[in-house]
Amino acid sequence: MSVLPDHEVVIVGAGFSGIGVAIALDRAGFHDFVLLEEGSGVGGAWHWNTYPGVAVDIPSFSYQFSFDRRADWSRTYAPGAELKKYAESCTDKYALRDRIVFETRVTGAVFDEQADVWRLSTEGGVEYTARHVVSATGILTKPKPPAIAGVSSFAGTVMHTARWDHGVDLAGKRVAIIGTGASAVQVIPSIAPEVEHLVVFQRTPIWCLPKPDAPLPSPARIAMKYLPGAKSATRLLSQIFVEATFPIPAHFAGTLPIARLAEPLGRAFLRQQVADPVVREKLTPRYALGCKRPSASNDYLRTFNRGNVALETTTIDSITPRGVRTVDGVDHDVDVLILATGFKVFESGNTPPFPVSGLGGLDLEAWWDDNRYQSYHGVSVPGFPNMFTILGPYGYNGSSYFNLIETQARHILRCLTEARRTSATRVEVTAQANDEYMATMRSRRSNQVFFQGGCDGANSYYFDKHGDVPFRPALTLETIWESATFDLDDYTYQR
Repeated sequence: MSVLPDHEVVIVGAGFSGIGVAIALDRAGFHDFVLLEEGSGVGGAWHWNTYPGVAVDIPSFSYQFSFDRRADWSRTYAPGAELKKYAESCTDKYALRDRIVFETRVTGAVFDEQADVWRLSTEGGVEYTARHVVSATGILTKPKPPAIAGVSSFAGTVMHTARWDHGVDLAGKRVAIIGTGASAVQVIPSIAPEVEHLVVFQRTPIWCLPKPDAPLPSPARIAMKYLPGAKSATRLLSQIFVEATFPIPAHFAGTLPIARLAEPLGRAFLRQQVADPVVREKLTPRYALGCKRPSASNDYLRTFNRGNVALETTTIDSITPRGVRTVDGVDHDVDVLILATGFKVFESGNTPPFPVSGLGGLDLEAWWDDNRYQSYHGVSVPGFPNMFTILGPYGYNGSSYFNLIETQARHILRCLTEARRTSATRVEVTAQANDEYMATMRSRRSNQVFFQGGCDGANSYYFDKHGDVPFRPALTLETIWESATFDLDDYTYQR
């Protein structure tokens, strides 16, 4: 028998995904919801990531809600503090703060089939029940420590880029940073001028392209704020740029080899930026552009021209109390060790972000292990009724993350509205709909850059443990259209 839960909807996470879903729910008349947030503030990635140089990696005009476009960004690519401020502003503007429970980590979710409710356990021992659950925990949230022996033995300071300790003064210190991914590309040029010596340990070089970034002067911001149509025109141009730099080259590489044509630009930029030919050779990627998350920076590559910066490509053997030892027996003594080793992405312990038990005790992580990562539009999985995800497998196409939030929220709201219309207490995507969607996704993979044969050695987190890349191979317009037009009969609605 169905029972009345604590809330109609529980949203797990108060980053931009959770904020976006909450706003959509409120606007549609679904007012009985609560957000459970592990951190002490809103913003998700922009709450946790505060390292020097942190900034958005697509133009700010696209990295914002379509219904709350700002004209006060300081740069084309806004620094992280401004994104955190934007999250705080949206939280207050749309009256969400009183419906957020901070410092509450969800540790498990079990579907009660007799009551048609989800029971969510938390680290603090409090249980929350909800008719529907929206997982909005993001994917770049759980720092991934390196699989290197001895990290805990280091006698100096150790910190991950996603948990930066601002109480540590790097001035005059010997610093080592492990990793050369997207976070490292921002951190390295930011700290190099102040440290005594910086050694960068690189496993795989990153494609680094010029960044069309610039301060936005006051006249430009005033024009965007007051000139009719200026915000819309700027956003449209930004969206076209974003589409042309990831979704199209990534998902249509076999038809439009844009990434391959851009590789000479990357190599030319590397030659122009790095003076030492030996260092330049070490920084040259040996895999196709697009296989691994690329980066754009006007400062990263040229930082290796500095006399106090060294690039080390010899494999690390272990971490010692004094520093880093490489397999050739060389010890690099340092005072501070920075781990720029990324996050758990599509792997156990992060996808799903907590244990989830559906119909008949079906375990979501085990089901994905047995059946490969899959979900209908990245939102729903058969056997797990009343549970929706913002960033499920094959949901994100690589455009603005805010487009993903809005399309997924639209999808979820259509399901909830139909459930309310039919007085349904159980909403579940059909296995047939899921299978047909996944067949379409897999039929397109041969055209993606990831499966064109040039990704060996990329060490890319895009690839999951099954060898798949759970991106949605679709143009952004297609994702928007499908979120508004998918057949509601792809779900069952039961009382």
